Amino acid sequence: MMEIVRTAAELRGWSRGERGKGLSVGLVPTMGALHAGHGSLIEAAVRACGRVAVSIFVNPTQFGPSEDFARYPRSFEADCRLAEAAAAQVVFAPSVEEMYPDLSGGGSGTFVDVGDLGGRLDGRSRPGHFRGVATVVAKLLIACEADRAFFGQKDGAQVAVIRRMVADLRMGTEIVVCPIVREADGLALSSRNVYLSAEERRQALVLSRAVREVERLVAGGERRAEELVAAGRAVMAEEPRVKVDYVEVVDWGKLQPVEVVGAGTLFAVAAWVGATRLIDNAVIG
Repeated sequence: MMEIVRTAAELRGWSRGERGKGLSVGLVPTMGALHAGHGSLIEAAVRACGRVAVSIFVNPTQFGPSEDFARYPRSFEADCRLAEAAAAQVVFAPSVEEMYPDLSGGGSGTFVDVGDLGGRLDGRSRPGHFRGVATVVAKLLIACEADRAFFGQKDGAQVAVIRRMVADLRMGTEIVVCPIVREADGLALSSRNVYLSAEERRQALVLSRAVREVERLVAGGERRAEELVAAGRAVMAEEPRVKVDYVEVVDWGKLQPVEVVGAGTLFAVAAWVGATRLIDNAVIG
């Protein structure tokens, strides 16, 4: 039976106990509102490690003052059912006070600054977002002492930040990136999709259409980033009510624009559909 733990000490005790038996431990960090994409991460972790913890924590430090922290979807009981069905052994569900004891007392606490990387792609329009992401992931990795941690490719810029943090801090956990899971019509699964009205749901498909068009051009031999960005923007313009944040072709490690597609190149798009910000991407290198 799956166990629910609430403190870092409990999670660490479980992990050390499993590793003491010679078993490998995987961690799937989430903010809850789990869907089939999260399920695929848990299943990948089970296949690779056997013993798996899923964290469910809506991290306040990665939300800006005008963002959706208060209304972010929360469905803990359903999340636990999905995690258990995917064969996770533990759900780690800490309080804000457990994760940020200094903040609850009015102090500033300790944060992980990922430098210039934190100001690129999503970090440009969400100042401080990746500082919060890096900090909470560092806390989760330290608490779990996992051999591997599993993340979805959909959050491409987040993956780059976490990889850099783990490498720079010599944390030792292997970061495993799993493919984007999509609806039948191509929309990338996201916990925020529940915000979309029926019309907005239709409009949101423009992101995956832009991704598919760029993939088609690359498959046909196009390697010039300028042309790919223009093509992606042209598709996005098909839905004038969708507000584009960025359409970029970047080096996935540095999140810097490139001129020519090569190994490790990422096409990434972000946009607001109504009041909901969505992202999508494809590895095209």
